[in-house]
Amino acid sequence: MRVLVADDFPAFRRTVHRILEQRQDVQLVGEASDGLDALQKAEELLPDLIVLDIGLPKLNGIEAARRIGKLSPKSKILFLTVESSPDVVQEALSLGGGYVLKAQAERDLLAAVEAVLQGKQFVSRGLLG
Repeated sequence: MRVLVADDFPAFRRTVHRILEQRQDVQLVGEASDGLDALQKAEELLPDLIVLDIGLPKLNGIEAARRIGKLSPKSKILFLTVESSPDVVQEALSLGGGYVLKAQAERDLLAAVEAVLQGKQFVSRGLLG
């Protein structure tokens, strides 16, 4: 499974990579530090999964996901963010299969990856009531 991680904090990208490495089938093929970079790398790398923050500079993760859907339609989107507003969660889920809060990444990220790859939706506990 080829994965692109888009987050503006290098230390958090490393944390995501460390968590994902627990799966033998994961290959981190790229990292992006802003939404425009995520678009370019998604189109270039055509990853199976994109782990995408919402609060990205230059282009937020919601808009990036909309555009990625056209550039790399087979890539699945998993949002990994601090944003917990119900409206944002609902909008994000309409574009991707998973929504994990950064504070719950250690607990939820691997389960979310598994669910999204199986075509299911995953939402961190406590979101959406």
